[in-house]
Amino acid sequence: MSDLQPDLFPPTVSRNTFRQRITSPQWRWTLFIAVGAILILAAWLGLGKNPTTTFDLTRHNVRLDQIVDGGPGKDGIPAILHPRFVPAAEATFLLDGDRVLGLNLGAEAKTYPIKILNWHEIVNDTIDGHAVVVTYCPLCGTGIAFDATIQGRRHTFGVSGLLYQSDLLMYDHQTESLWSQVGMHAVAGPLTGERLTPMFLEHTTWAEWRAAHPATLVLSTETGSFRNYDHDPYLGYADRRDLMFDTTHFDPRYHPKERVVGVEINGVTKAYPFSELEKARPLISDQIGGRSITIRFNQESRSASVLDVDGTPIPSIMGFWFAWYAFHPDTQVFKSPEGRSP
Repeated sequence: MSDLQPDLFPPTVSRNTFRQRITSPQWRWTLFIAVGAILILAAWLGLGKNPTTTFDLTRHNVRLDQIVDGGPGKDGIPAILHPRFVPAAEATFLLDGDRVLGLNLGAEAKTYPIKILNWHEIVNDTIDGHAVVVTYCPLCGTGIAFDATIQGRRHTFGVSGLLYQSDLLMYDHQTESLWSQVGMHAVAGPLTGERLTPMFLEHTTWAEWRAAHPATLVLSTETGSFRNYDHDPYLGYADRRDLMFDTTHFDPRYHPKERVVGVEINGVTKAYPFSELEKARPLISDQIGGRSITIRFNQESRSASVLDVDGTPIPSIMGFWFAWYAFHPDTQVFKSPEGRSP
């Protein structure tokens, strides 16, 4: 060895000593743990995972190349299976302006804070004796609640780690079918084509929901998972024009993240962009699919809901414009009379 070539072994460690160390049981055990940790991390991140090998996609009603891996892998985002709730007075982790999903059925009202749903996306729950699943897709800004009884049997749901049209794909634990949140139906698996029944869910602020439902229960931060619920992992995303994942259909008429409330009645879909609702009255009368409806818009809380002529709430979807259009490219779009060309 040349005098200019550095010796890889310190003077205090001979080559024989080094060989003994790397072949010792302790060193091998350390290496085994390190390699195992790397493999577990890779599995959690979904690295190298082909979506077609995670779920049985033999039966499907969407193009398989449009089902994409979102990154975390199956259950990498942990759905809440056993939610805990606290009274409104004990929900000190919520500020008045925090966004929440509110569900009211019978005599019971429940609050699902977005700051918790950002980290879990799915809550399996029961309200007024009915099995429900409350879902939220941070990429689409869509919160939707469904009746969790399918074909006469209660189903529970988890996060598949897959996306369709940039939207959450859930899977049910009973059959491992994949379900589109915004599409509201099973897109792959044994229950392909089966539809979900949406429930009226309000997407508003904590202050507005609490004022309307002072006895509401609030989903607790004691979820069984270690998460910093005061940290928004999607901070700034709603203001940017870019999407994290492509969609098949795209319409540039509005900012991709423009908030809209969308509704489907008798096969006809229509979107009500907030920028258009701001120009109109707080209550807008309209007709869709031969049915008269009213759209109620609250500019202060940035929330909107759809009502029947008798005031009965109609299930609708509040979310980003790009998401609504991706699933409903033939949608009608409400234009404020003030914004229409003469």
